[in-house]
Amino acid sequence: MTADPAPLVDPRTYVDGVPYDLLAALRETGPLVWVEEPPLLGSPGGPGFWLVLRHADVTDVLRQPRLFSSWLGATQVRDPATPDDLRYVRRMMLNMDPPEHGRLRRPVARSFTPRAVAALEASIRANAVRLVERVLGDADEGTCDFARDLAADLPLLTLADVLGVPESDRWLLYDWSNRVIGFQDPDYAVSAAFDPRSGTAAAREALRHRPVPGPDGRMPDPRTRAGMADLYTYAHLLAGSKRRGPGQDVMSILLGRDGDDRLSVEEFENMFWLFAVAGNETVRNGLPGAMVALLEHPAQMRRLRREPGLYDTAVDELLRWWTPVMVFRRTATADTVVAGVPVRAGDKVVVSFSSANRDERVFADPDRLDLARHPNPHLVFGHGPHFCLGAHLARCQLRALFEALLARTSSITYAGTPTYLRSAFQRGVKRLPIHWRR
Repeated sequence: MTADPAPLVDPRTYVDGVPYDLLAALRETGPLVWVEEPPLLGSPGGPGFWLVLRHADVTDVLRQPRLFSSWLGATQVRDPATPDDLRYVRRMMLNMDPPEHGRLRRPVARSFTPRAVAALEASIRANAVRLVERVLGDADEGTCDFARDLAADLPLLTLADVLGVPESDRWLLYDWSNRVIGFQDPDYAVSAAFDPRSGTAAAREALRHRPVPGPDGRMPDPRTRAGMADLYTYAHLLAGSKRRGPGQDVMSILLGRDGDDRLSVEEFENMFWLFAVAGNETVRNGLPGAMVALLEHPAQMRRLRREPGLYDTAVDELLRWWTPVMVFRRTATADTVVAGVPVRAGDKVVVSFSSANRDERVFADPDRLDLARHPNPHLVFGHGPHFCLGAHLARCQLRALFEALLARTSSITYAGTPTYLRSAFQRGVKRLPIHWRR
């Protein structure tokens, strides 16, 4: 009997973890499986989609943007609610195909090269040490919430540097990310961690435009402009300050373009959304995911303490084992065939990174954490023209935080049960209580 893929589209499934056994069973059934999209948690139903399960087929889809478009239906699995919403999100680099995609990507790519990240590395390491020392204090042992106390703040500090956001406003980015990735999680949908008393005047003005829940108690869809009005207000206020005093940050680079390369208002707003949200959420969920991996494999944690030279391969293996972004969508532009399966023009084609990164055809004993695994062709950062700009930056942050924490502790164990994000898109950790000893 064929395994039923229905649980994969229900965000509530992931509160208990990724159903890897189901993904493995589906991979054995075939390279693709058709998944229905019923109405769920207030979202309307959809036409269904092809889920691509195997590593080779995922990479084939991602490297053919002319045949599998990011622009046609955008990249979220669920369709935007209205044609206007689709038109707006199509102005985001994430939802563009070449050559338009390259027009926006090339000018900012130099901010994320290994050389550029190396220039940031000292700051990242110093921030990681400062955060760890703040949590440990003078005690010989104690408990903390790794997800909130450590994993949330490091990417915010890093992103504030890269994006040119004042450090005092960084928790705005946290709230925006929560609302986007946790749209279907009641704990995150109305996130309000930012304290306006500690922020800039621009941040306080942005809060005046913060959306509120509607009559049904739900926040507006964060993929719409109305759903993130506070973010866009802040983006324009920040842009004004960058025009008056440009720096070396990404926003200054974008705003310095002119002529045919000048960004439209929609492109600028979407670019800020992309960096403020996507630039934060993957690292912020990858860090506690890596800690879960080590807590579940204590022998590997002890090995990493003994052999710090393992960090070169360990970082990628921790990311593979956790895989923060679980799926991404493309839309077929023409009738085609994927791994022998006919796909029609207009069909949604969704690649499963969670499945591809556990594909036994590529990874020996894929459910096992092996910090020395090499080669490790995981797809955490995607593949093809949309390969993640921030990959080097993400690896640097993960390494810096674990080097700082493991060097200052002799043991780390669970201090309670982790709680996971209710999302079928992002594999998130909301709380991760740990007990540490110096």
